[in-house]
Amino acid sequence: MRMALVVTLGATLAACGGPTEVKVPNEKLAFFKTAPITPKASKASNPDMVALGRELYHDKRLSSDGTISCSSCHDLDTFGVDNKPVSPGVGGQLGVRNSPSSLNAFKQVAQFWDGRAATVEEQAAGPLLNPVEHGIKDEAAAIAIIEKDPAMVAAFAKAFPGEDKPLTFANVENAIGAFERTLVTTSRFDKFLDGDEKALTNEEKQGLLDFVDVGCTTCHSSRMVGGQMMQKLGLVYPYPTKDLGKAEVTKQDSDKYFFKASSLLNVEKTGPYLHDGSMKTLEEVVKMMAWNQLGKSLSQDKIKTIVTFLKTLTGTLPPAATAPSSQQ
Repeated sequence: MRMALVVTLGATLAACGGPTEVKVPNEKLAFFKTAPITPKASKASNPDMVALGRELYHDKRLSSDGTISCSSCHDLDTFGVDNKPVSPGVGGQLGVRNSPSSLNAFKQVAQFWDGRAATVEEQAAGPLLNPVEHGIKDEAAAIAIIEKDPAMVAAFAKAFPGEDKPLTFANVENAIGAFERTLVTTSRFDKFLDGDEKALTNEEKQGLLDFVDVGCTTCHSSRMVGGQMMQKLGLVYPYPTKDLGKAEVTKQDSDKYFFKASSLLNVEKTGPYLHDGSMKTLEEVVKMMAWNQLGKSLSQDKIKTIVTFLKTLTGTLPPAATAPSSQQ
């Protein structure tokens, strides 16, 4: 009797051909195949500049009390974030916005939630001189810290050959930016876009289709799946926040509540979410974004499939995503 049941079941599955494969039409993938906006660095990179930038990124001496480095808030072991709503700076002071990931960041249209920096090089200066974050008084104070270390002075000379004065604050920015431009991840979704049909499961492909059909690609497109535009938070229905976003910089009413539409690469690993770190789960974010941005109320099943797709954006950390031996 048991053998007969197994044979019958096997025959039934064979007749049905197993589960139907989900197909993703090329027109749906077109949203993700465009090259991301990638603002160029002002100075060409070289291996010595990258190595210097890696040292500076992890160096806690570049803070007023010797406790904070770039990696404190953008820990490469945890996908370029610290997984906190807002990050602590010098003296335990707390910032007011969530720290976004430094992985793949250079491929975004601008830096910071309010887009006030054009490149990762320009962005690097902000936290160093911010009184809450690194707390360094000014550019001269930053250079004075580095000048105390002959090895670092020599590293600047090696990284910027031929320059009369290689140790400058601009070159601190250039070196950190050069390092950050090596922090690229590759995900299963990247492999799928490149033609590997087996890189995603049927459920993940269905989540991709739902992501597109719901309208998420309005803001989250290109190989970065976002990071290409500034957008109003609460486009259809207002989102409760006192943060004015881009308007804090421009002082223009038309920029109120505009924030950078984040890249979703590695989003599974980079919570909590939004500019204020107020949302703990991807399910919360998908539900809120569909409603506040698109005016759509999603079923729990659709939220689940979209989240399943988002997890395919988790990539492999690059070799450079470790602290140098001098900082371990």
